[in-house]
Amino acid sequence: MPVESWTTVAGLRALSLKAWNSGALLRELLEPSGAYPRRRVLKRPMAEGLRSDYAAAQRWAAELFAGVGPYELETAEVGRRTVGSNRIPAAAVFATVEDEVGFIGKSREAARFRDLTASLGELDPLLAGWAARRPLKLLELGSDAVTAARVALWLRDNPAPGIYVRQLGLPGVHTKFIERHRQVIDQLLAALRCGSHGRELDVDAEASVEVPEPDAAESDAALESGAGRTPAARFARRHGFHHPPELVRFRILDPSIPALGGARDITITAEAFSTLRLPVHTVIATENQVNFLALPERAGTLALYGAGYGFSSIRDAAWLRECVVLYWGDIDTHGFGILDQLRRVHPHVASVLMDEETLLAHRDFWTSEPSPSPAGLTRLSAEESTLYEALGNDTYGPAVRLEQELIRWDWALNRLHPGAG
Repeated sequence: MPVESWTTVAGLRALSLKAWNSGALLRELLEPSGAYPRRRVLKRPMAEGLRSDYAAAQRWAAELFAGVGPYELETAEVGRRTVGSNRIPAAAVFATVEDEVGFIGKSREAARFRDLTASLGELDPLLAGWAARRPLKLLELGSDAVTAARVALWLRDNPAPGIYVRQLGLPGVHTKFIERHRQVIDQLLAALRCGSHGRELDVDAEASVEVPEPDAAESDAALESGAGRTPAARFARRHGFHHPPELVRFRILDPSIPALGGARDITITAEAFSTLRLPVHTVIATENQVNFLALPERAGTLALYGAGYGFSSIRDAAWLRECVVLYWGDIDTHGFGILDQLRRVHPHVASVLMDEETLLAHRDFWTSEPSPSPAGLTRLSAEESTLYEALGNDTYGPAVRLEQELIRWDWALNRLHPGAG
């Protein structure tokens, strides 16, 4: 074994830190497993190492023997038949978990963890079980964990409250607190509901469908559950709170269609949008606000605005199935991801200005996509799939992206409105 592999005092500390970072030492403080006294085995020179570099082995052993730490060193005899009998460090033995915690300088954090766990246990003994499962999270949250636990207890005792989160009258609890800690509140509530059965519900799954960012790809399941809506709205819906309705913004591009007070740029609830009966035959959906605002007048046409993965609000608008629906998005992997998502509920959606000809005609405007999506998309046409795969495979260059707002306006109009210009 090479010299650099031998466990030094620093290496021993790294072993203990690894146990801390896994939560094992904190769990041991709460639920002793009988692992202490704990032996941390040291990587050490064997007979060959003593023979090839005896001086280095002496220095290594001297450092460990001279080290001041809350552990005892076990030794082993090495080299009797080669270089003569030598007793060298073989393991460090910590008598208690407190000794090992002190060795890595975490005694203050451990005391804080015990205090927080005790506070949770006073609220309900089942909450101490959550602390044992997520000790580092508890330390990270600090007193916020206790406040979150009070919210979880209130939700357990008040299912489907039928009020807005804003109206929740608990000390220290406000809308922003709920938004920041909704996942922890769900975990604590699951511990309260299921702890008596010896297991905790997997509420971390929400993270897989929280996609408020425009560059986060969605699965079919996410769309079905309303992933296009805000995580705060999903939390409210899950626990029976009132929540603000989803909104749909659209522009009536046909000046002959009467609208409220002559309004053309209108925002209404998704529920109201689903009941519209407008005399339109074409809908242009775009996720760029300037493009949405700049689209010119056109008979029988309506423009839809959706920011990123924000078109879930039109899922219930069955009347769209009677219209030609065009989606104009960025030419990048996430643009095609949104197109694929739209087709989950409106399979007839057609893409526009998302083709190789448009991409190559605007080479000077290419940028780089920050985090290309590797998702497998199943609702693209053959031509769209070819372009999507080429973008993902860097066929045109690393993470090539053409944002829709960079496409020349005359080029866009000629394809959105043939003959216009």
